[in-house]
Amino acid sequence: MALKTKAMTEQLELFGCIQCGKCTGGCPVARKTVLNIRSMIYNMLVEPELDVKAHEELWDCTCCFTCVERCPKDVRPADLIIELRGQLVESGRIPETIGAALMGTFRQGNPSGMAREDRAAWVNGTEVKAAQEGCELLYYVGCTPAYDLRVHTVTRALARAFTAAGLDFGTLGTEESCCGNEIKRMGEAGLFEMLVEENSELFRSVGASRLVTTSPHCFNTIKNEYGLDGIEVLHYTQLVAALIEQGQLELSNEVNKKITYHDPCFLGKQNHVFDEPRAIIQAIPGVELVEMDRNRERSLCCEGGGGRMWAEGTNLEERLAFQRVHEAAETGAEILAVACPFCLLTLEDAVKVQGLDEQIQVMDIMELVNLSLGEE
Repeated sequence: MALKTKAMTEQLELFGCIQCGKCTGGCPVARKTVLNIRSMIYNMLVEPELDVKAHEELWDCTCCFTCVERCPKDVRPADLIIELRGQLVESGRIPETIGAALMGTFRQGNPSGMAREDRAAWVNGTEVKAAQEGCELLYYVGCTPAYDLRVHTVTRALARAFTAAGLDFGTLGTEESCCGNEIKRMGEAGLFEMLVEENSELFRSVGASRLVTTSPHCFNTIKNEYGLDGIEVLHYTQLVAALIEQGQLELSNEVNKKITYHDPCFLGKQNHVFDEPRAIIQAIPGVELVEMDRNRERSLCCEGGGGRMWAEGTNLEERLAFQRVHEAAETGAEILAVACPFCLLTLEDAVKVQGLDEQIQVMDIMELVNLSLGEE
C-alpha cells in the first residue's frame, strides 16, 4: 500500500524537521533494529509516495516518546509512526497478534480478549464497592491489572490502601472497558475514538470528581486525550504520595531493602511524574533508595508500550528489558521497583531469562506499600 504524503506532511509538520538525527540517535529501539525515524521522515519529504507495507520496523516502536522529548523542532516523530501504523490497520496488513488484540478489545473490551464477566475477578474478597452507587474517587483498574494474575497483587494492594486511607472509592467492575491508549498507538484510531466516547460517558455517569489509574498508559490517555472537564485524573503514585504526605496513610512496618526505581515512559517522559514514586519508596521505613545511571527523563524503555505487549519486534535477540535489569542489578539493589504493569511483567520476565533471580526481585511500588501496611 502506498501512502500519499502531502496531507501527512502538512498535518504532522514534518517540514519542520532539520534532520539533526536526535530522534534516531536517542531511540532505544533503533540501536538494535532497522528502525530509523530520521530517514523515514526524509523519505516522506522527498518521495511522492511511501510504501508503508515495506517497513516492518514500524512495529518496533514502543511509543516511549524519547524522540518527541529530544526533537528541537517539535516535529513529534512518534505520531508519524502511529499514523503510518493506521494505514496498515486500514489495509489489514498487520501482525496477527495485533489483529487479535484489536478484535479482543472490540468484542470483550480488552486486548487479551478475556471474558468481560471475569474483569472483576481480581477483587477476590477485597473490600470494593461499585462506583455506580456513587463515589468521590473512581478507581479505573485497567485491562492488564484486571486480568493478569501477577498484577492482581497490585490492584488489591491499591484497594486496601484506599480503604486504609478512608477514601470513598469505587470501581466500574465488569462495565469497565479498555482505555484505548495502546489501541491508538497500534494505529486503530476509529476504535480508540469509540472507546473514548463510551468510556467518557460512563465515567461522567458515576459523578466522581477524581479518577485514579493503576497504569501510566491509562493515566496518559485519559488525562491527555479524553478531555474530561471537571474530573481530576491521577496516576496512583500521585494519589498515594499525597495520602502519605497528608498523614492519611501511615506506613509503619519496616522493609529493610535496598531498592532502585525504574521510571515508566508513560509516567516519566510523557507526563513528568518523577518525584511522587520516589517519595512513596522513601516513606517506607527501612528502605534505602539507590538510582540507576539512566533515570528520570533518561530512563530506558522496558519495551512494553506502543502495542509491543502484543507484537514481536525485529530485535529478537536482545530486549531492552534485559539491559535494564542488568543496570538495576549493578546498583546493588535487592528490589527493582516499578509503577507500571507492563514494566512489572517485562522486567520480571527479563530477570528470569537473564538468570538474575537470586540477585534482584521486581516489585510494584504498591506491593512494597502493602508490606509496610502489614497486609499479606
